[in-house]
Amino acid sequence: VQLQESGPGLVKPSQTLSLTCTVSGGSITTNYYSWSWIRQPPGKGLEWIGYIDYSGSTFYNPSHKSRTSISRDTSKNQFTLQLSSVTPEDTAVYFCAADQSLHKIVVLTPEFWGQGTQVTVSS
Repeated sequence: VQLQESGPGLVKPSQTLSLTCTVSGGSITTNYYSWSWIRQPPGKGLEWIGYIDYSGSTFYNPSHKSRTSISRDTSKNQFTLQLSSVTPEDTAVYFCAADQSLHKIVVLTPEFWGQGTQVTVSS
């Protein structure tokens, strides 16, 4: 399974960050797989944002739940992150990732990772 993030590298404060993960080598509807977004702010550790599973169910980190939406397009084999009302604290490298084990998703050790994309929040 290969994952590739895409989206703007610069977002202005208060706007909505939108990133897409394109999946190849496997289907996002494959049983038991969860498809996740993870980020790493500069100088900090990895932070789990949320996931959408094979059935389309979503779950978000409570820290960002009110601002986060993850959706999917099964016809394109893609899933998308939207993070609203961004601030400079949302500046990070954003990764999409996947695993059949939800535990591995939550503890940030999924098997499959995208290469990551830098997103900077600045006016």
